[in-house]
Amino acid sequence: MREVFHQSLEDVQGRLVEIAELVTVAIDKATRAFGTSDVALAEEVIEADAVIDEKAIELDELAIEILARQQPVARDLRIVVSALRMSASLERMGDIAEHIAQLTRMRFPERAIPKGLKSTFLKMGELDVETARQLTELLRTQDGELIDEIRNADDKLDELHVSVFEKVLSDSWQGEAAATVDATLASRYLERFGDHAVSVAKKVAYLSTGDWVAATDSIDVITPSV
Repeated sequence: MREVFHQSLEDVQGRLVEIAELVTVAIDKATRAFGTSDVALAEEVIEADAVIDEKAIELDELAIEILARQQPVARDLRIVVSALRMSASLERMGDIAEHIAQLTRMRFPERAIPKGLKSTFLKMGELDVETARQLTELLRTQDGELIDEIRNADDKLDELHVSVFEKVLSDSWQGEAAATVDATLASRYLERFGDHAVSVAKKVAYLSTGDWVAATDSIDVITPSV
């Protein structure tokens, strides 16, 4: 019975990695579609979001089943509860990728990126994609050094997000109302993606320590307690 329990916990971690991989693909395609007005690519993101949602629901059901049948304690309990919360954040990250793709589709055949902000949005997109990749690796390996990298990327996203608002509120901004709305929405989506990644990273740190503290050292691989 204990062996089955251990396998279930390993399954939880594997499913988190799988969802993170899907989210990485989604944000990569969404940001590329947004930057090039590729409506076909945007449609792929929108259609694939249902798969992310389904995987998240399946993970939640598994976690709830473990709680009900195994009644885990201590670190094992933290793993299961944290998995439920991380699943929600990952699912939301997939939704954000879908929202960016929807902006692209809505403005097609025009470009969704307003004039004067292309380089800013391209940089934000690159940061989100790299953050998603780092988060997937963090969930796979629990390498604590990745937590700081994810936080640093989020700080850069916050700075770029502020710069977008400064741009659209400046006297030099000549964008129409639709362009202003697109810019603020897209910037918010891209910035929030990083916030959710940080939230997941903090929960990985919590699995190691049991406390909500900043983690700068390497985190041990998640292994069920005996």
